[in-house]
Amino acid sequence: MELVVFRAHPVPLDGLVALPEELDGSQGDNRLPQDHCQIQADNDWQAIQCWLAEFEGSPQTHRNYRKEAERLLLWSIKERRRPISSLLREDFQAYQVFLANPQPEAYWCGPRSPRHSAAWKPFQGPLRESSQRQSLIVVNALLSYWVDAGYIRGNPLSLIRRRNKALTPSTHDVVAQERFLDQKTWEHLKGYIASLPQGTRREIEQFERVRFLFHFLFLLAPRVSEVASHSMNSFREFRGKWWWFVEGKGGKRAKVPVNDEMLDALMRYRRFLGLDDLPPEDDRSPIFRSIKGTSGVSHNMVHRLVKETVKGAADTLEAESLNDSRKLRRASCHWFRHTAVTRSDDTGIGIKYIQASARHEKLETTAIYQHAEDHRWHDEWQRLKY
Repeated sequence: MELVVFRAHPVPLDGLVALPEELDGSQGDNRLPQDHCQIQADNDWQAIQCWLAEFEGSPQTHRNYRKEAERLLLWSIKERRRPISSLLREDFQAYQVFLANPQPEAYWCGPRSPRHSAAWKPFQGPLRESSQRQSLIVVNALLSYWVDAGYIRGNPLSLIRRRNKALTPSTHDVVAQERFLDQKTWEHLKGYIASLPQGTRREIEQFERVRFLFHFLFLLAPRVSEVASHSMNSFREFRGKWWWFVEGKGGKRAKVPVNDEMLDALMRYRRFLGLDDLPPEDDRSPIFRSIKGTSGVSHNMVHRLVKETVKGAADTLEAESLNDSRKLRRASCHWFRHTAVTRSDDTGIGIKYIQASARHEKLETTAIYQHAEDHRWHDEWQRLKY
C-alpha cells in the first residue's frame, strides 16, 4: 500500500501516528516478541515517543532528536518501503548517502516553514559533514535505546560505526570542541554588550537583561531550559557561601558555586528589577525576566535573545576578521556552556571541579573541552623550520 500523503509532500512526526501495519513496525523484522519489551510500544512511532519522552526536561535536545527520528522514519517509509524496525545495515549505508544529498530535492528540501504547513520539509538542503555525523549519532542513540528496551534485537547502525570513523565518539568530541568561543572572540562579544546603547528607558532595560544573561550563561554554564525554568530562590547561601541550586537533565539536582562576579551581576539585576540585593528563600519569581521585568520568559525567547546579540556582535567583527565573525554568528546558548567549561580549564581550575560545575556524569565528557595543552603543543611546533 502506498500512502497518499507521501505522494505530494512529507508530513511531520505527529502526522504519522496511523501507518498501515506493513509500515508501522508492529511486525518489524528486527522486532523482539512483545513480552521482552520494557516500554509501552507496539510500533515504531510509539517507540520513538517513548525515547523522546526521556528528553522532555531539555526542550532543545527534544526538538533536535525529534527532527532526526522524524527524518529517518519518513525516509524509511518513502524510500525503503519498510519500517525502521526492519532496516538492515545496508539500509543505513544508503541513509548516510541520502543525508549528504536528499533526493528528490523538491520533495525533501525547502525553506523553514511551520510544522503544520503544507510547505514544511524535513530538510533545508543537503547536510554538511558535521551535521551528517550528528544526525547519525542521534539515530544510533535511538536504536541503542530500542535495543536496551527490548524493542528490537540489535542495532544495525552499530555495525557501520565500527568501520566508519565519522561515527566514532572521538569525532563527535572534535565537533563538540569547536562549539566554543576563543578568548579573543569572547572579549569582543563582552565589549559589544558593554557598548550597547542606554539612551532610553527601553535601551537600558534591554542592556541590563542582556548583561545579566551573558554573565549567567558564562559563569554558571546552564542549559537554556534551566535559564528559563528556575526561580530566584534557586540562589541560596549554604555554609557561608552562595550557590545556584539547579535541577537539570533528567531531574538531577546539583549545586554550582556562585563566584563574586556572578553574585555582583545577580545583585545588580535585582536592583534594576526593584528587588532587594539578594533573594529570600520564598522568592519564587523567575530569575530571567521579560524586558519589563514583570514575567518570566520561555527558553525560545532566551535562545532568540542570544542569537540577536551574537549576530549584532558578529556584524561589528566582520571587517576585522571574517572567519571569527562567521563563527560568532553560529553561536547558540549551548556554546556558552562549552565556552565556560573551556575557559575554566584554561584558567587552571581543577578538572574535578569543572566536572562538578558542568554537571557531567563522566570525567571524559569534561576532558574533551581541555584545549590548553593543544595550544602549547601548537606553539611548540612553530619552532620546527623548513
